[in-house]
Amino acid sequence: MPADALVLATRNQGKLRELARILGDQVTLAGLDAFPGAPDVPETGATFEANALLKARAIAAYAKLPAVADDSGLCVDALNGMPGVLSARWAGQHGDDQANLELVLAQVADVPDTRLGARFVCAAALVVPADGVAPEWVVTGQVEGRLIRAPKGTGGFGYDPIFQPDGFTETTAEMTPEAKDAISHRGRAFRALAPFITALI
Repeated sequence: MPADALVLATRNQGKLRELARILGDQVTLAGLDAFPGAPDVPETGATFEANALLKARAIAAYAKLPAVADDSGLCVDALNGMPGVLSARWAGQHGDDQANLELVLAQVADVPDTRLGARFVCAAALVVPADGVAPEWVVTGQVEGRLIRAPKGTGGFGYDPIFQPDGFTETTAEMTPEAKDAISHRGRAFRALAPFITALI
């Protein structure tokens, strides 16, 4: 691994491709698949920011390279902001996108359309390994929208098929990757973090 590489603390290939598109060829980017012994860091924080920092700190310390981690999720008004930080394991098993999506739809089945407001939120953290206090940054991006009643589109992942951003008639799962990056919560967070990454590397 090059000394100027950046580790994205995920095994999610969708996230890796997303950050690679945003950073372009400015850095050598690696996911956790390049570090088979890397720890699975429990997301025990109460906020997206806390979870992102937990993961970035652990992976930077393990890989001895700058690490970026994100925590993101869907916050539904009618569910008091949930699933929130529990988005990836809302149905009980981490990463079961279909079960998570179906559970949210079931939980808002009796909610009027006027109360289906929602937002995607992403916190992205950058941590640089160091003796003593490690330099770290955390930023947040979000996109406002609303839920629809049935999934549409095959792109993206997670809750994308049931989320329609404000000002659009399509879900984020129906958008091209480039169109989604331009408005997505993760795209906004990663772009806000990019100047810190490029200044560092």
